[in-house]
Amino acid sequence: MHLLCIIGPPAVGKMTVGRAVCDLTGFRLFHNHMSIEPLLGVFDFDSPSFRRINTLIRREVIAEAVRADLPGLVFSFAIDFDRTGERALLRELVAPVEAAGAPIDVVELYAPQTVRLSREGGDDRMDHKRSKRDVDWARAHVVELDTRARLTSDPAGDGDLLAGHRHLRLDNAHDDARATAERIITEIGLPRR
Repeated sequence: MHLLCIIGPPAVGKMTVGRAVCDLTGFRLFHNHMSIEPLLGVFDFDSPSFRRINTLIRREVIAEAVRADLPGLVFSFAIDFDRTGERALLRELVAPVEAAGAPIDVVELYAPQTVRLSREGGDDRMDHKRSKRDVDWARAHVVELDTRARLTSDPAGDGDLLAGHRHLRLDNAHDDARATAERIITEIGLPRR
């Protein structure tokens, strides 16, 4: 199984690009809100209980995808490059894939805040992310997160997110998810359907 991690800040297009990659490759999509949304009715976002259960769900889905021998899994999420433990957590999540000797690639999407704010309220986000349906809150959340978290790497200083695995950075300020997916598939060499 090939694991493709798509990372980046909120509203950068992780889920949309991930879906386009899946449409072209036959991979399956596990976007970050698939584990977030069910927990929000029980736990506050980013509380210790939320983080623990969210990590458990993500780890088990990735491990089961390996056991099920899926052709590939696209896993999208945000990572704070300045938060202690984030890289170790990512290593824990991908450990089953590494143990199986399967390939792992990281694709980092970035776009200016103005572009990301304009995407809040889009149909795709509203359909798949209940917590984003309050568009004013979602936009304020993007701005607030940008003040307290570094969700985009510094290509000159962060190095590879997962040592030993490719880390591709792509500007996703445009609104053509298929073009971005095509570039990912070409540059990484993913198989097509």
